[in-house]
Amino acid sequence: MPQLDPQSSQPPDPSTSDSMAKSYQPSLLTALHCHQHIHLIIGLSPIAFSRAQSSLLANAIPILIAPLPDGTQSVEDAGVHHNLVTLINEGRVKHLNRAFNPEKDPFELGRDEVGKVVDAVFVVSTPEGTLAPGWTRERVAELCRRNRIPINVLDSPQLSTFSLLSVHNDGPLQIGVTTNGMGCKLASRIRRELASSLPKGLGEACERLGRVRRRIIEEGEVPEQGEGEGDDSLEQGRGLNRLVLEGSVEERKGRRMRFLAQVCEYWPLKKLAGVTEDEVRAVWEGYLRGEGQQNGTHKGQQNEAILREQQIRAQVDQNGSHTSQAQGLGLIILAGSGPGHPSLLSRATHTAILTADIILADKLVPSGVLDLIPRRTPVQIARKFPGNADAAQEEFLTLALSHLRQGKTVLRLKQGDPFIYGRGGEEVAFFREHGVPEEKIVVLPGVTSALSAPLFAGIPATQRDVADQVLICTGTGKKGKPPAPPEYVPSRTVVFLMALHRIEGLVAELTSPTAEELENSKGGNRAFWPINTPCAVIERASCPDQRVIRTTLKWVVQAIEVEGSRPPGLLVVGRACEALWTKGGKERSWVVEEGFRGLEWEGVERALEGLGE
Repeated sequence: MPQLDPQSSQPPDPSTSDSMAKSYQPSLLTALHCHQHIHLIIGLSPIAFSRAQSSLLANAIPILIAPLPDGTQSVEDAGVHHNLVTLINEGRVKHLNRAFNPEKDPFELGRDEVGKVVDAVFVVSTPEGTLAPGWTRERVAELCRRNRIPINVLDSPQLSTFSLLSVHNDGPLQIGVTTNGMGCKLASRIRRELASSLPKGLGEACERLGRVRRRIIEEGEVPEQGEGEGDDSLEQGRGLNRLVLEGSVEERKGRRMRFLAQVCEYWPLKKLAGVTEDEVRAVWEGYLRGEGQQNGTHKGQQNEAILREQQIRAQVDQNGSHTSQAQGLGLIILAGSGPGHPSLLSRATHTAILTADIILADKLVPSGVLDLIPRRTPVQIARKFPGNADAAQEEFLTLALSHLRQGKTVLRLKQGDPFIYGRGGEEVAFFREHGVPEEKIVVLPGVTSALSAPLFAGIPATQRDVADQVLICTGTGKKGKPPAPPEYVPSRTVVFLMALHRIEGLVAELTSPTAEELENSKGGNRAFWPINTPCAVIERASCPDQRVIRTTLKWVVQAIEVEGSRPPGLLVVGRACEALWTKGGKERSWVVEEGFRGLEWEGVERALEGLGE
């Protein structure tokens, strides 16, 4: 048996030998109940807000101790995190504008019931003047350890007696991750991955099931519990599937509690996330009515594991069917199909295409995407054409609502991204106004052509020393009214969607005052675009017949008149249009580039293999 070295502060690890010593020290993960605890936060670092927020979340009382910088009169003047300023002004965080005195503050600012000793100390920064004269972070940490006061020193695990986890909060459900200092920011990524894999509403489900459990306890129907039954750190106890003798009064008293344990252990998390208290009650009442009788004869003994499997599966199926009928509504999915190439579909949208009951597609969704739709699935293409866009939109919304009320899964397939000039927001608002609940509306993002089309044309929308900002605009407003033109900024790339059909008017608005500006004498307030500004017309990006017309604002109108139109297309304006493009020796008004190289993964693999030679 491992022996504890009296000179060592840590016991040996029984799972390792000296030759296999770990490079880290595992931590004891705990959930502290911090109601009304006093937490001292030392320093004005931006991290101070994070520490204060964590304390407040746990219903603790954070006290910030830090002197304001010279020449400042308030936390606002000191450049403190604006959210922390708000907490201080609201009185939720107390700020002491002075240096931290380790000899007094930890022993005088705490709660009466613990002799005025504070409950935790967070040191986030220690610039000159933050600590009392003669004190260092090391001395503060030593004092806290000696007096059993938990201390956390930012970026100094060797001085800290505890660390904070990367936490996902969802109501009563909290998930914490730590790599014990080994993974840098990996803990945050792992936490995000874990959180994203959980069904929405799981925290609310924990709260609902907790209320059900408390109700059962209040009604006195609690069986005798084994040790650790209420401990989150322990696995499900052996009593979950133990043999139950029917007719036992004591056992019958605890059936609802055991059933609740079965639900928590065996129901899919997605099902649990959506279950209501009434549904749980309905299922367990059916479960109780079905127990112990077969052909009117008392059976004697039954294995509750068998009953659990039969009853819960039956009730899940019955309950799911009942819920679907009660709600009566199907599911509406608004999905973006990207710029055109099927390989640029998200997996979520691809799944929606394969599983929808009916698909209502915009007319600009390319054939490569439409070809993925199963033959069994009805497809209707929007009857949008100039002058009929609003009527066609209303027709589609009415049709979608009709199918939705029939319990069908309706896929509203759009090009690009639904929320980037795809009227997706309007459609979500429409369904909400017509009583479709939030959980029945799903919006799936798509690769917007506003950013991907320039890429496929070899135009970096942003590049150092060329363009440091991107502006996405529409060339046509509501009811066809032209929107206000953007002003000229040399370092800006502007992408215009739905603009090529009125390219002449758009160029005029960019390079000269509009009629409204002339009327209001405001023409001089906007910087106009130079007529020689590079631009590019990109049509059917990522499709086999992609076309790029490279020119300037001076010639773009004539270029489109000569070359014709190949919708859908967009206009990119700015210096970025020539960042990677090498002009030929002959000066031309415009250049046309035909075709799309494609996404030939085999070619990419061959190129990568060649790098190793």
